[in-house]
Amino acid sequence: MGVPAFGKAHAEEMLLPVRREYVVLSFFVAFMLNMLPLTGWALMLRPDFVALVLLYWGIEHPRRVGFTPAFLLGLAIDVADGSLFGQHALAYCVLMACAIALHRRVTLFGLRGQMLHVLGVLLFAQLIVLVVRQAAGDAFPGWWYFLPSISGCLVWPFVRRLITVPLRQRVKPEDL
Repeated sequence: MGVPAFGKAHAEEMLLPVRREYVVLSFFVAFMLNMLPLTGWALMLRPDFVALVLLYWGIEHPRRVGFTPAFLLGLAIDVADGSLFGQHALAYCVLMACAIALHRRVTLFGLRGQMLHVLGVLLFAQLIVLVVRQAAGDAFPGWWYFLPSISGCLVWPFVRRLITVPLRQRVKPEDL
C-alpha cells in the first residue's frame, strides 16, 4: 500500500495523533507567511494563511483547536497589520464557528467540494472584515479585495497536504 493519490479523500488512511506543539508550529508558520513583505499583485493575491490553517484544524480536529487560538491569532494579525483592533479576531472566530459546524459535511466531499466550502467560508470571513472597516469609515476597496479568498481556495489542497504530511504513518520496509 503506497501513498494515496493527491487530492483523494481516503477514509481508511490513519494519521498519527496530533501534538499541541505541531498545531502551534503550524499557526506560527501561517502567521509568518501572512507577514511576508509583499507588494503589488503578490500582496493582492496572497491568501490568508492563518485563516486556511484555522480552517484545516477546525475541520479536521474541531475539539483540539477552538475559538481561543482563532481570537488570539486575529488580535495578533490586527496588531501586525495596524488595522482596527478586533476585526480579524471577530472574522476568525466566525470562521472557526463555520469550520466546526461544517466539519462533518466538508470531510464527506472530495477535493473540489472541499474547495467550494473553503471559498464560501473565506469569503464570509473577508466580508466580516470589510463590513467592520466600512462601519469604521473606510471606503470600499474594490472587488479585487476578495481575490485572497479565491487564491486561498486554490491553495487549499496544498495547505491540507502540507499539514498532513508529518501526521502520516511511516511504513517500514519489512511491513510491505
